[in-house]
Formats: sequence, C-alpha cells, structure tokens
Amino acid sequence: MSILGRPIVALLPFVPRFIVRWISKRYVAGENIDQAMSVIKKLRSNNTCFTIDVLGEEIKNMSEASYFMNEYNALLDAIIDNDIDANISIKPTALGLLIDGAETSKNLTKILLKASKNNIFVRLDMEDNRVTQSTIDLVYEMHKKGLNNVGTVLQGRLFRTENDIEKICSMTLKNSDFRICKGIYLESNDIAYTNHKEIVDSVIKCIDLMLENGAYTAIASHDDDIIAYSLDSLKKHGMGPELIDPRKNAGIKLPGKGNGYEFQFLLGVRGDERRKLAKEGHLTRVYVPYGSRWYEYSMRRLRENPEIAMHVTKAFLLPWTNRR
Repeated sequence: MSILGRPIVALLPFVPRFIVRWISKRYVAGENIDQAMSVIKKLRSNNTCFTIDVLGEEIKNMSEASYFMNEYNALLDAIIDNDIDANISIKPTALGLLIDGAETSKNLTKILLKASKNNIFVRLDMEDNRVTQSTIDLVYEMHKKGLNNVGTVLQGRLFRTENDIEKICSMTLKNSDFRICKGIYLESNDIAYTNHKEIVDSVIKCIDLMLENGAYTAIASHDDDIIAYSLDSLKKHGMGPELIDPRKNAGIKLPGKGNGYEFQFLLGVRGDERRKLAKEGHLTRVYVPYGSRWYEYSMRRLRENPEIAMHVTKAFLLPWTNRR
C-alpha cells in the first residue's frame, strides 16, 4: 500500500489548499473547540468515548507554549461544561519538551492537576525517536508527584518498546496505562521494524506484555489482524465486555475507563469496525484532533506515512466504504 501511496504524496505540493481542507474535514474536527464539540456530540450516539487533541507540536520557542496551555485549559472546561466522556491527548513538544524540559514539566503539571480534579485522564502522545525517552521520563516524574492520571503512547514498530513496557510497568505498577499503536513516524531500520508483518507481530507481542503485566491496555489499531488477535488474547485472560478485570496485578478502574482495556480509532477511520466492537460491548474511543494547524497536521502526516495517503484516497473515491 505504501508503494502506491508514495506517488500520491509526491503530488501533495501541487494540491490546492482548499482541496486538502475538504479532505481533512473527515479526519479533523474543525479549527476550534466549538466545532470539535459539535462533532463529538454527533458521534457520542455511537456508544463511544473520546480522546481530544489540540493540533500542533514542536514549538520554536517557549512563548508559543502559552497558546497550548490556554487551549488545553479551555478544552478541559468544555469537556466539563458539555459533560463529554473524554480524555485529552498532548504532544509534549507542544509544551516545549525539545526546548526546556523543566518548563515543560511545570506546564504539564498544571494541566494534570486541573484534569485530575475532574477525573479526566491525560495521554502523552509519542512523537519521533528524539523524545521517546524524555516522554517516558515525564510520565515517571508525574507519577512520582502523585499525578497518576497520565500515561503514554508506545509505538510497536520500535525495537525498544517491549523493554519499555517492562520498565514502565515496574515503575508505575498498578497505575500503568498505555496506548499501543504501530506508530506513524517512519524511523530508520536500525531502531525500528520497517516490514509490515514485523510491525504487526511486534504490536501483538506488546499487547500480550501489557495484559500480562496488568497494565490498562488501549489498543489503537485499524488493522484487522491486530484487532482479531487482541480479542482472542483478551478472552484468554478472562477479559471482555461486562467482565470484571480478573488479573491479580491489574490496577483500580479509573473513571471513563474500560475493564482493563479499550479499542481506539482515529476520527474518520474504520467507523464500521468501531461500531461493531461497541455493539459487542467493548469500550471504544475516538481520537479527535482539532485546531487551526489542520493543514500542517494533514500534510505532515501524509508525507511521513504514505499508507495514510491510500486511506485518504479510498475515503475520497469510495466514501461509502468508510463511514465516520
């Protein structure tokens, strides 16, 4: 699929901005909080919950972090005021991780304190390999402060991820909470798997490790093989819809969480599968990005991973095959 996606990516500089905007409407919930809330209110009838992300990352100076701090504060207020079943998702570089680690920690602490008072979980998105360890270290630091309403994302394609799971679980114990995905950043073959089957096999191993270690396991994948394997593995662990998590090392169930696991989908992708899982009783969550930086987000994601270009093209040409 990526081979077919590359020619599409090569044409991106010539695609008019209004066309990119039209296509992105399926995957981005607008430019502001009100537009995002409108999309979410329509989708919550699908028996799903949400993770909301403010678009933007890798700021150039710390003064830019104030925009994200203000926006996340307003987003938390909107979630509370509208009684939305939602977490928030943050890219640490948007708070300054590549510039000033200490200031980033202060910024994140403020957000977590407000979120914690309102039983809202915060997910730290995992970016490229430059910040893998520093993002994990942020989670450690917050947990040491007693702020346990935070977890990170791990990318199955990285060689280090299985070891990271073991280490994080040993550090955060019954507060271990991960989102596992293939990973959108195309890393070099000296630190990551690049073959599709190898990546899928690695994600599957990571899911088993998380379940075995008692971690809350958020399975973020649109891949049929990964979803099918996850359902089988959950059954082997005695986990499933309306079942109390039987794992002796499992943590206490947090508000808005499933019984030890959930399935996550990007806005606009595999809505059919999400609805099927929700109908079967599994907790499903939609990752909802919004913000004024929709164009940069869309273009960067398409350039970084040609497979996404094929998903977009399919939705564009055959929209009936992929309802939101």
